[in-house]
This record gives sequence, C-alpha cells and structure tokens, in this order.
Amino acid sequence: MVNTRRLLVVAVISMLNVVARSQDKNFYIFLCFGQSNMEGNAKFEPQDTIGDNRFQVMEAVDCAGLGRTKGQWYTAVPPLCRCSTGLTPSDYFGKTMVKNLPANIRVGVINVAVGGCKIELFDKDLCRDYVTTAPSWMLGMIKEYDGSPYERMVEIARQAQKDGVIKGILLHQGESNTGDTTWTNKVKHVYDNLIADLHLNKDSVPLLAGELVSAAQGGKCASMNTIINKLPQTISNAHIISSEGCTAIKDGLHFDAAGYRELGARYAAQMLALLGYKAGLAIATNHHSN
Repeated sequence: MVNTRRLLVVAVISMLNVVARSQDKNFYIFLCFGQSNMEGNAKFEPQDTIGDNRFQVMEAVDCAGLGRTKGQWYTAVPPLCRCSTGLTPSDYFGKTMVKNLPANIRVGVINVAVGGCKIELFDKDLCRDYVTTAPSWMLGMIKEYDGSPYERMVEIARQAQKDGVIKGILLHQGESNTGDTTWTNKVKHVYDNLIADLHLNKDSVPLLAGELVSAAQGGKCASMNTIINKLPQTISNAHIISSEGCTAIKDGLHFDAAGYRELGARYAAQMLALLGYKAGLAIATNHHSN
C-alpha cells in the first residue's frame, strides 16, 4: 500500500512538472471581448489573410467549415471570433504585436463577442436574466457559447493558460449601453471576475478599452466615449484607445476595414508600451488616468 501511494505521488508530481514545462512564458495571451466591433463587422480582404505562425488564435467555438475545433490553437487569420464574422481589431492587434516584439515571443488571442449585446451579457451573475430578454436575432450567437459568453471565455482562457501567460484584456463595447453612467462599474465587475476566476494579478494584467466611432466619423454613439474615458477612474489599470481618425461605414456604428486595422494597431501600441516595447508606428494620444 505504501509503495502504491508513493508511486501515485510520484506520478502526480511528474504530471505537474510536465504541465509546468509545457507553459511557454514567451507566449503572450490576450482576451478580447465586446459586441459587434470586437466581433468584426467589416469584410476582410486578401491582405488581411496573410498569417504568421507567431500570431495564433484559440477557437472559442467549433468551426467545421474552417477546419477549426474549439479549444485548439491555429494561425490567426480572419475570422477570429465566430465562424462567419469579419475583420476585428484583434487581427491587427496581433499582427502589430508580433512585428514589434522579439522573435522568440508569440502572441495568442481569444475573441468572444456578441453583436448588439450590452455589457450585462458578460456579467456571470446577470447573464441568464439578460438572455431571457435578449432579441431573437441575438440568441443564435449566444447559443454558440452555450448561453454564456463569459463562461466560455473563462473556459477557453483556462485551457490557453496551460500553453502561455495572459498578459492583457481587450474590450470594445458600449454602443448598446450608450448613456449608461454605471457602465464603468459594470465593466469593473466583469474585469474583477476575470481576474479572480483566472487567478490573475490585476496589477500586471491591464484592461484596454477602445472608444466607439467618433463624432467626426458620424458616430451615432460617440457621446458614449465620454463615459468610456472615465473607465481608468474605476479600474486603475485601464487604458483607453482613441478612435479619432479611425474610418467608419455610413451606419455610424461600425468601423470599416481600414478603421479596424488602425484601431487594432493602436491597441497594440498601448500594450507594447505597457510591456516596455516601442511600436514602429504613429498613434493617436491614448488617455490614461488613475
């Protein structure tokens, strides 16, 4: 019996050592969530589909048509969210990151987003109630995440943590919460839950939140940017990504492909600066205050 217990202990220790060795500290992972602009509304073009094996995506849903399986890593080429979504800021976030990081560092993203949703959909305590009142056209998207995008994001993130280290969280959401002055507190609740559920250190895992389509680009929800810019007052490690000059389509809600490329590069420039690197590109001034 003693020998059996010893063998069991040795086996468990060996297994833990294998897991520990398999985690690559130079594999930087980023969680991306939000509504339609993070989901990706623009059609991607040939230039967007050039992959780099240093930039990968872990699928959050099964995409048989793309030959992708949930929970597996793939070279990151669009779509990075669900199977038929479009170009997203996370595309050029990753592309810009690997161009400006040392060659031994890889980047991985997990993109979980639902077009048209309020931030409440990502609140694990309110999600089920929110789904009961969600419009019918949104239910199919939510169903792909088994009814809870937040729980799916955590599930996939835990899987990803076996391979690399979560370095940051990217958010693009707010159109459906325009005018909601409690939005910053709601985002903090989601952020705090992610930090706790994934055993992260909030001081070393920043939240990067992008502004909505600007007023200069005809943004119908541009007034929400005033609220978004107050987020660092609620989350000390939050940084706001300017959307000024990022081009948009005529609906006043969504960026066009060029706008997504620029916005994604700006997310990357901010993240690179936080990691101690400089991006070889010009960016608009990003806001950050404690």
